[in-house]
Amino acid sequence: MPERTESESRKLLRRLRDTLATTGGGQDRLDRITHLIADSMGTEVCSIYLFRDPETLELCATEGLKAEAVHQTRMKLGEGLVGRVARTGLPVNTANAPGEKGFRYMPETGEEIYSSFLGVPIQRVGEKLGVLVVQSRIEREFSEDEIYALEVVAMVLAEMTELGVFNGDGDGLRALHKQSVMIRGGTGQEGAAEGRVWLHEPRVVVTNPVADDPLTEIDRIREAVGKLRVSVDDLLSAESLDKEQKAVLEAYRMFANSRGWLRRMEEDIQRGLSAEAAVEKEQSAARARLEQVPDAYLRERLHDLDDLSNRLLRILTGQGTDTGAEMPENPVLVARNIGPAELLDYGRKLKGVVLEEGSVGSHAAIVARALAIPLVIHADRIVTEALNGDQILVDGDQGIVHLRPEETVARAFRDKIAMQAAAQQRYASLRGLPAQSKCGTITTLMMNAGLMADLPSLDGSGAEGVGLFRTELQFLVRNKMPQRAELAALYARVMDAAHGKRVAFRTLDIGSDKVLPYMKPQDEPNPAMGWRAIRVGLDKPGVLRMQLQALIRASKGRPLTVMFPFITELSEFQTARAQVMKELHREKSLGHPVPTRVEIGAMLETPSLAFAPRAFFELTDFVSIGGNDLKQFFFAADRENERVRRRYDTLNVSFLNFLSQIIARCDETATPLSFCGEDAGRPIEALAFAALGLRGLSMRPASIGPVKALLRRVDLAEARAVIDRAIAEGAESVRPALVDWLSNQPE
Repeated sequence: MPERTESESRKLLRRLRDTLATTGGGQDRLDRITHLIADSMGTEVCSIYLFRDPETLELCATEGLKAEAVHQTRMKLGEGLVGRVARTGLPVNTANAPGEKGFRYMPETGEEIYSSFLGVPIQRVGEKLGVLVVQSRIEREFSEDEIYALEVVAMVLAEMTELGVFNGDGDGLRALHKQSVMIRGGTGQEGAAEGRVWLHEPRVVVTNPVADDPLTEIDRIREAVGKLRVSVDDLLSAESLDKEQKAVLEAYRMFANSRGWLRRMEEDIQRGLSAEAAVEKEQSAARARLEQVPDAYLRERLHDLDDLSNRLLRILTGQGTDTGAEMPENPVLVARNIGPAELLDYGRKLKGVVLEEGSVGSHAAIVARALAIPLVIHADRIVTEALNGDQILVDGDQGIVHLRPEETVARAFRDKIAMQAAAQQRYASLRGLPAQSKCGTITTLMMNAGLMADLPSLDGSGAEGVGLFRTELQFLVRNKMPQRAELAALYARVMDAAHGKRVAFRTLDIGSDKVLPYMKPQDEPNPAMGWRAIRVGLDKPGVLRMQLQALIRASKGRPLTVMFPFITELSEFQTARAQVMKELHREKSLGHPVPTRVEIGAMLETPSLAFAPRAFFELTDFVSIGGNDLKQFFFAADRENERVRRRYDTLNVSFLNFLSQIIARCDETATPLSFCGEDAGRPIEALAFAALGLRGLSMRPASIGPVKALLRRVDLAEARAVIDRAIAEGAESVRPALVDWLSNQPE
């Protein structure tokens, strides 16, 4: 690289830094910058386009185009050459812009007289902020050095935009991280919360994008990369790593030892960037390249690159995960993703959780449900948009997040929370009363649990027992298999906290979306239908045997209820039940106390079990319908897929007819039957289930009050007549009929 070019580049950046340091409004700074860049690059035009919203670019400053076009000219993402740069994150360089495919003529700018066009993205680590453009009358393509120089300038503009240098007086120049943002994601756990953002991994702020001494900066980047390589090697030497964790760290090591990665950052420094800005420029450029790759595996490497770059930035800046900031009151955790152990570390101090990734069945979602805190998943760009301490509203019911909300939005949201709180107070008066309908029918309402922390809700919610205790959480939050004695002590504490109320312990339900960190992951094309739950238990009898022994010992002579998940046929249940009987005999022969009574049941989560031989219903002590899984298999709608999981109504006549068949089969053998899942906690669905004949429902603790209140004010025989009439009239769903009938019932 010629020294003259390097010097000119550094000179431009120093002039740019000096311009940015002067007093004046944001618009004034932008105007001076466009003049400076056009002058330095010998072009007639320099224009800066910034995003007004995620889909719209606005001309915010120009040297050379008509001044009256500023803040008037707008284009959609992907529209015209500027929109193409913004959409792809890649430069557009052409000698004949009007002849270029996709060119959009904007007469108000007067740009028709300019032939050559070079546009580069203004972006920061995947956050697209705008486009920087230079144009000339003469037909020519810009050189690689000129493209490189403009990209370096755009990088500095991105950092300055991030720091709020352009905030102020222009119509399109509102400060980043100051605007109200609504992000629509997906529901991971229902509920609503207001609080302040607490970032799981705070973003690194680069305050010095331009450097005067390249040699010092190169020494800094080399020293930091050296420390990074050592830290990755140290992580790889840990004995507790599983195969998947090692594969991720090997990818880290590959990136960290890439000579091309370090060389490109050193070239950016030679151009005038600081070490920190060079890291971010390379991170942004690599992101733009990888996002265009069709291969999903390579796109996934974006996370590896981001994580590695952030580690390097923390070494350079000293901004570790512990920034010294104090967790705000009513914290709402915001993260790209988070593991169950990390989420449990935060515990109940969190008011809510918002994730960019995640799924309804992810470990984080399971823990959020156990902690009864609202969770929104797939909240795109939340980590980029949010800053520690920002006001945030989390609507887990709708899967919506309001960041830095307008006061009118916040007021309406508070009204919603207040109404929910008032309703819960009303429900508290029903706590000691049965869910007895006007017709005299009593429905047993139980709660779902998975942590010791859930058990205080047993008395407070009015639940009559625990219809589902998820035992897998104790396995998910550890880096190694828990010991039998540990599990026995935990299960004993659960029974103690239940004060004699029934607790149905579901044996280990792993596989599918719940993979233990110390088990080899299975590469399955459809894990929901793969090696999971009881299938793992029967194929790995040692694990099942250890868990059953722990449950028997925990009972200490009290009644014990065990249920097996994902039973699909009679023989699976027979084998699993025989294992319980074998362990009971073994424990008794060892002189250990055994339960006074043992209930052994099965979860009906696949349609096949509904058609099992009569012998199954005679053998099992009870059946619990696992509504979440049963619904996904019945409708062939993956509950992890946001496009289809809400497509089908639980009160669809075909599904209710199927439930009626299950109820009839259990009635034939007098087998106790309950429904467990999200739908059991929705009052209208719960009403329909009770009207069909289901006498047990298990749900999250907060749902028991609303369900009980509704069941106590209706006659189930009348509700059943409404359902039957809707079915006879050919309705696809009975929901409209039930809602209409309820509207005429006295409160």
